[in-house]
Amino acid sequence: MQTRRIGTVQVSAIGLGGMPMSIEGRPDEARSIATVHAALDAGVTFIDTADAYHLHADEVGHNESLVAKALSSHALGADVLVATKGGHLRPGDGSWTQNGRPDYLKQACEASLKRLGVEAIGLYQFHRPDPRVPYADSVGALAELLDEGKIVQAGISNADPAQIRQADEVLGGRLVSVQNQFSPAFRSSDPELALCDELGIAFLPWSPFGGITRAGGLGSAFAPFAQVAEAHGVSPHRVCLAWMLALSPVVVPIPGASRPETIADSAGAAELTLSAAEIELLSAA
Repeated sequence: MQTRRIGTVQVSAIGLGGMPMSIEGRPDEARSIATVHAALDAGVTFIDTADAYHLHADEVGHNESLVAKALSSHALGADVLVATKGGHLRPGDGSWTQNGRPDYLKQACEASLKRLGVEAIGLYQFHRPDPRVPYADSVGALAELLDEGKIVQAGISNADPAQIRQADEVLGGRLVSVQNQFSPAFRSSDPELALCDELGIAFLPWSPFGGITRAGGLGSAFAPFAQVAEAHGVSPHRVCLAWMLALSPVVVPIPGASRPETIADSAGAAELTLSAAEIELLSAA
């Protein structure tokens, strides 16, 4: 598996997003654990989760606990960088809300530490800006958690370029990652990707398929991906991730998965080499 850097840590070029294993339509626990194990077997050493990845109001941290259980039951589990997030909440009615208060983020981090069963979280991310709280105050909580040794590295999610620069300033140059939505059909994070490339900060695309389904449904933006996939004899999903990797060395996609076979297919993108012509074709899609 090709590796890339998130701060001081080398991780697999393709990560695993844990969200589908804990929200609406989630599988049973056995299949979820098998999915995590399949990722490890395929060389994945980076898993992204969040305390908000749950379904019911009384199961906050469902995915964190699930990931911890899966890692503890696999020989390679100790080699994985686990990233989690705080500041986004699910009240249990299907909605998503924000709480960026520094005191809340510190409490959330403490709870995540317990669920993950670690002394320090490898990568802790502010999940989503809270319009009621100054952004610098929220990120300041991460700076304090770093100084206290509760987290090893800090990142942000769903941020714009101004917030990326502000976060890095508040963190004293210690911002290591930005996690934003990015896919062939959702290119509005191009400026954030360019800034991360400039600053040497890892860019973690969430929902990287954004419209392409495993059943084969393709939107117009994905037609070239299907064309390239046919030429290589692989899935359009694998081509999509390989294209992202080709955009910049700071990109580490985190495709969500809830089946062993889908994460195994995604992991193969790290070994798929696209030609310059193919990258140009896909970038213009």
